Amino acid sequence: MSNSNLSVLVVCLGNICRSPIGEAVLRHVAKERGVDIKVDSAGTASYHVGEDPDDRSVAVCRKYKVPIEHAARQVQAEDFSRFTHILAADEANLRNLERVRPRGATAEVRLWGAYLDDKPIPDPYYGGAKGFEEVYQQCVRLSNAFLDDVVGESTQGAE
Repeated sequence: MSNSNLSVLVVCLGNICRSPIGEAVLRHVAKERGVDIKVDSAGTASYHVGEDPDDRSVAVCRKYKVPIEHAARQVQAEDFSRFTHILAADEANLRNLERVRPRGATAEVRLWGAYLDDKPIPDPYYGGAKGFEEVYQQCVRLSNAFLDDVVGESTQGAE
């Protein structure tokens, strides 16, 4: 697959914790690796539509100098054709995505952890900063594993 066609939607439940971190980290890691990629995030639920990422999500990204800016949104039917890959944070969100997936959808829908260790990304919302740190580190590992799988391990300066 040509890098210029690569587009990813990272999905969790409310789109204020895991998926905005995942979006920011995947975009950052891809940029560092010279991979041209479009990245967005969304939630399977509409609880937080229009809200900024959780302050703890913003704090952990800032700690590592990873830009994060996003307004929460819910997954839309057109996302299944607009993106080449839709990456679910956990099995519950994967099931929700499969349930709303329209006929003729072209995006590959998978658990993000399927690219590394099949582990879900735990929801840190009801915990403290440590959970957000763990989500951040997991997203770094998953971003590299995803890019290794989809564009190859030696992708550098793909212009």
